[in-house]
Amino acid sequence: MRNFVSLAVVVAFFILFAVSGKAFEVIATPPDVNAVNLSAAVDIVPGTEGRVRLSTAPGADGIVRRIEVLAAKEGTNPNWALFALSNPSDIQIERLLVAPFFRMPGSGIFRPDLGAERIAVLTPSAGLRPQRQADPEADVFEIILDPGATVTFVAELTNGELPELFMWEPNAYRDYVNSFTLFRGTVLGIAGLAAVFLTIMFVVKGRGVFPATAAFSWAVLIYLLIDFGVLGRLIGVGNGSMQPYRAAAEAGLATTLFGFLFIYLNLHRWHLRFLHLALALSAVMLALIAFAFLQPQIAATVARTVLLLLGILGFVLILLLALRGYDRAVMLVPTWIIYFAWLLFGWMVLTGQVSNDIAHPAVAGGLVLIVMLIGFTTVQHAFAEGQVSLGSLSEVERRALALTGSGDFVFDWNIERDRVSVSPELNQRLGERAGTLRGSIKIWLDRVHEEDRDRFRTALDTLVELRRGKANLDIRVANHDGTYRVFRMRVKPVLGNDAAVSRIVGTLQDVSDERAARERLLHDSVHDSLTGLPNKQLLLDRLDRALLRARATNGAKPAVLIIDLDEFSLLDERIGQSAADSVLLAVSRRIARVMQPMDTLARLSGDQFGVVLISNDGATKIAETAEQMRRALRTPFNFGDQDVTLTASIGITIFDNGEANAQEVLRDAELAMYYA
Repeated sequence: MRNFVSLAVVVAFFILFAVSGKAFEVIATPPDVNAVNLSAAVDIVPGTEGRVRLSTAPGADGIVRRIEVLAAKEGTNPNWALFALSNPSDIQIERLLVAPFFRMPGSGIFRPDLGAERIAVLTPSAGLRPQRQADPEADVFEIILDPGATVTFVAELTNGELPELFMWEPNAYRDYVNSFTLFRGTVLGIAGLAAVFLTIMFVVKGRGVFPATAAFSWAVLIYLLIDFGVLGRLIGVGNGSMQPYRAAAEAGLATTLFGFLFIYLNLHRWHLRFLHLALALSAVMLALIAFAFLQPQIAATVARTVLLLLGILGFVLILLLALRGYDRAVMLVPTWIIYFAWLLFGWMVLTGQVSNDIAHPAVAGGLVLIVMLIGFTTVQHAFAEGQVSLGSLSEVERRALALTGSGDFVFDWNIERDRVSVSPELNQRLGERAGTLRGSIKIWLDRVHEEDRDRFRTALDTLVELRRGKANLDIRVANHDGTYRVFRMRVKPVLGNDAAVSRIVGTLQDVSDERAARERLLHDSVHDSLTGLPNKQLLLDRLDRALLRARATNGAKPAVLIIDLDEFSLLDERIGQSAADSVLLAVSRRIARVMQPMDTLARLSGDQFGVVLISNDGATKIAETAEQMRRALRTPFNFGDQDVTLTASIGITIFDNGEANAQEVLRDAELAMYYA
């Protein structure tokens, strides 16, 4: 029995020993290889009460040792990274173990790894203790492997993760770091020059898209300063603690790019609500920059998502506007294609599909390229729209710019050649193909409204005959669909060498909207807004003309009827204002059906209507018409599940060729209505 127990203890110890040591993959250190990626050979294990116990990898003699490593700071329980290295050569080897604070490839899109200090303490199972080397971008330890030695390393992790671990030959690592110094300096120089140049353009001009472009360029510069580890040194923050700053910089990129796209495309001019929406989104994005110092990973996730949405939705919006001929959108298409390609490459890098050494610098270089393209597009747009000029303007150029800014169209009739030339934009305004309005003056005579042709022809003939003066007239010109637009024509003659008129030149201003607005104002001033009927002022005007006509021709004598709806205010309270308005509309239609076209029906006040009857001049016929109106109003009005019945008081007065004016006749009808 005792022998059996002893055997069981030995077997259990052997199993425990095998389990503890089987996970190690010993990595041989070749003397002639500059760099080895150890990430796949590292085991991450949790600590137990601030310590880790493990069995080392077997050495050259096959002996496995049990070791225990305590946490550097009492009261903590960190995770540990375990790996083993061997030196199969017969010479001593010096190497650097490098754990980068931040590596963009594979860092992720959602809740990304924004970098951190990786290794607090590195403990070997044998040999000299590794020496920490000063490095702004990684935890670097110098290790020495004796000939034929196998050493197990235990790394106390600062934040529980070790995404990447490399073993470098010291001189090769220094060359590797120095190789990117020139590239980073060049990229920072270009980004800085772009930011300064666009800021100067903003300060000098102070308008246009330069403020938004300058803001985006500065956001890119700040991001690069953080990414290249420059800003951390300036503000005294180690690169292992730059997560909030990195997340805030990405939020700044998203915010300023959104602002540039909104301002450059003038989206606030399409609808005022777009401006309100943009201000709200900008406030949210600015809050995201502050939120980055509380939850960097969440802020970076939101920022990267916004950059992706800007790429997709922005491309769709730019394409739609470009297809509609919007010049700004057309100029931005190449830039946005590059930006979309940059997003695609960045996605491949963040997800680890592209993970070589130049992936991270390529993302930074692409960002600077986008800044340069946006700056070039902005400057090109500014020159194209005249926001920036290269020198002083001549008087002719100034007048040409003023004409372009006014939105008027040029009209030029060469009399000697009988050829009319107009601004190309006028063809678009009238819905015609380019060149349709170019030709002889007869083309224009045919397009001018027939009621305006004589005035148009007379105005031009007068200028030709008098050889001086100006013509200012409104004419209606036919659209392609047969409708008409109103243009205000201002032209003057130009004399040739023989003192005869050689051409007539001027402008055409589209005043269709102005004319329509004026006509609406005139209509609204003499008509009721609810029923569309004439108001009291127009009724009096028509009655006054009817009285004059009756006195002058001894013709039909007008009669005036005042119709007052009984107790309509109580009905308004009972069924509500909206339903009461519907009743008034129905009342006006019923009364109008009894009348003739030459008669006038007007709404005098809330529940009072006035009628001027000219079609019937006999007292009997007038009384019959009034009775028809009364019966029409007494017919119930149906509103859903209820019927509304109205009664009305009608006052009538008939003109007797007296001296009474329209106001007095209307007053007599009101008195008759009160006695009804």
